[in-house]
Amino acid sequence: MIDARFGHVNVNARDWRRLADFYRQVFGLEVVPPLRDYRGADLEAGTGIPGAALRGAHLRLPGLGLGADGPTLEIYQYESGPEALRPAANRPGYQHIAFVVQDVAAARNAVLDAGGRKVGSIVTATTADGRVVTWTYVTDPESNIVELQSWSEPVTG
Repeated sequence: MIDARFGHVNVNARDWRRLADFYRQVFGLEVVPPLRDYRGADLEAGTGIPGAALRGAHLRLPGLGLGADGPTLEIYQYESGPEALRPAANRPGYQHIAFVVQDVAAARNAVLDAGGRKVGSIVTATTADGRVVTWTYVTDPESNIVELQSWSEPVTG
């Protein structure tokens, strides 16, 4: 096993500034300077994309208490690229980012008010270990799926 720690998740955006503003305003993520502006032979070699050029930022993910060492959401915008696929929760590969919130319905309303969309309904379920989770899928303004979840301990009688 290698010695590793989680670093970041990348989202490629059509408008990186607008998407970064959404995550800052709705979830309280903070920009980690510097802003990124990459192009050239190293980016082309690393991505395998001739002429690759991108701009964007890293935003510190909330709630981990790791300060400057905590993981980030990396939002980049390439100068050119293919059209995005329609979001589908069952598509193979990475599908969503999840945020633990106090109130799923209120958080969903905040996402919708900021330009996101509903994917499914709000659901409450009991897990195999007896905990209760309330969750829903929504999208950010660029149709990336975001899960909102709230956990509670089992009720004992």
